[in-house]
Amino acid sequence: MATTNERLLVQIGSYNTNLQGGAGVPQDLVDWLAPTLQVSSFLSRQTRAPDIVAVGFQELLPLHLGFSGLSNTVLNHRAEHIRSQIEAHAPNKERYSLVAKVVNVGVALLVYARDDSVARHVCDVQTQWTGCGPAYMGNKGGVGIRFRVKPEGNMAGETFTFVCAHLAAHEPKLAQRVADYNHIVKTLLFPALPTSGLTGPTTMYSTSHLFFLGDLNFRVSIPPSHPLIASTKRDEAVAYMKTQTLRAELKEYDQLLVERRKGRVFIGLKEAEFWSFQCTYKYQLGEVDKYSTKRTPSWTDRIMFATHTDSPDTPEKSNITSLLYTSIPSYTTSDHKPVASLLLLPSPSLPAPTVPLLRLPSTFTPTPDPLATLKRFTGRTLDRIVGYVWWFLVLVGAGSAIIGAFNFLLGFGAWSWYRSSSDTPASSPVV
Repeated sequence: MATTNERLLVQIGSYNTNLQGGAGVPQDLVDWLAPTLQVSSFLSRQTRAPDIVAVGFQELLPLHLGFSGLSNTVLNHRAEHIRSQIEAHAPNKERYSLVAKVVNVGVALLVYARDDSVARHVCDVQTQWTGCGPAYMGNKGGVGIRFRVKPEGNMAGETFTFVCAHLAAHEPKLAQRVADYNHIVKTLLFPALPTSGLTGPTTMYSTSHLFFLGDLNFRVSIPPSHPLIASTKRDEAVAYMKTQTLRAELKEYDQLLVERRKGRVFIGLKEAEFWSFQCTYKYQLGEVDKYSTKRTPSWTDRIMFATHTDSPDTPEKSNITSLLYTSIPSYTTSDHKPVASLLLLPSPSLPAPTVPLLRLPSTFTPTPDPLATLKRFTGRTLDRIVGYVWWFLVLVGAGSAIIGAFNFLLGFGAWSWYRSSSDTPASSPVV
């Protein structure tokens, strides 16, 4: 049985469900959740279940429902379903508790803790959300969960922060993706814990362990001089996805890796070898292993991490051990494939009155946006207005907002004509 004195296992999954709502996840999640449980057998003679499980979603359900604030119903149902599946596939019938869940439009995050290890020590649970769509709306943005794992006694323990995000789409919008990430850093703010030694709102970096997951939408941007760039070579480009050796070459054109190496984004965060699995986007719906010809295949779905014992002097090395990082090809209801990761954290820090925090490069100091609250609730207000109008148009259009808009305009025109004709005075008879 794992205790807070052992190295904790953290299992993470992320999936863009392609606006599928309740139909976006199969009833049996064994393909997504069970592989990580089995890999943990490398750690000991007896298979060990993860201590913490985090599951993130993007494009959880159609936008008009998400904007209207109706995501909670789907998330509540999914939360219980996922917990039951984790327990069903746990190697020793371990039980789990939901630590917290949070959703903003279509971006959702759920975190579970094992009852016989971490769950009994969890405290100071916080949730947060922010939007980085047009006018800070939530069609793009991030959600976060932070909590403290406190050992016995009066010591502070360590804090865990999980962030799930959905950034700007399309290959040319690299600058917007970087801006989205920086917006999340500045506006996804958590109240400072007394045990952190900090005051005021804090960013996601003010934590002992940080995990960042989601559809980050960074693309494989092949330069024009590369022989694979020609449209006639698309089949050849797809063939590059079949072997890890060729993917290792292709990864050098991955926008996220390039920008992270330049220190422009995801500073302080590390990632396992994402090229060990095939690109997670864009697949043809209903297909296990067939890409769409509309997009260059890319690793859009990612899981990144950092811990307080990592040194800023060695940005490519982490004291978190990646045991598994893979995609799940069998899911075919989305043009994305889910990704899963199993991470072994370093041994807990020595007892101290304050929690240890991430060490960052001296050139990087994440600072909260003083207008964060105003921006977040401006976006939330616009979400609701757009959502209710959109939902109404879908309703009157029998499922189509376009038909609904036409029906509304037609009905409004008919009502205006009827009103104007009924208000016209009758002509006087000629004497």
